[in-house]
Amino acid sequence: MNELTDGTVAAIEAEWLDIGDPVEEVLSMKPETAAKMKYGVWGLICGAVIAMIIGFAWGGWTTSGTTQTMTKEAVLASQAAICVAQFMKQPSHEAKLKELEAVSSWQRAEVIEKGGWDKMPGQAKAGYAVARACADGLELLFKK
Repeated sequence: MNELTDGTVAAIEAEWLDIGDPVEEVLSMKPETAAKMKYGVWGLICGAVIAMIIGFAWGGWTTSGTTQTMTKEAVLASQAAICVAQFMKQPSHEAKLKELEAVSSWQRAEVIEKGGWDKMPGQAKAGYAVARACADGLELLFKK
């Protein structure tokens, strides 16, 4: 501050005060612009909510949990179809089908597990759900 005199500092301060606060000038807007911004933001929010409602209701959007459930059901259905095909591929499938029909409905899954038809190629052990779905699929063949 040795080089500047008190008058120079005062002149700089006076010049700064005349300009005003630059941030305040930039952030101030007309009332019409503020109203447009307010309604624009509300319109954007409402539009997003409406788009989500339409997307989930009619657009086919799903959550991750729903998609995982649908995938598990599709895998189970395909494994049950393979199980039925493996059952029907054996040479004496008609006799086995009659034996399976004679067994009570809640024990059919156990019979299928013992026969090994519920195991997928390359799989050591299948789940109970596959045997149950296979039994349900074979039950449709009883009625034919």
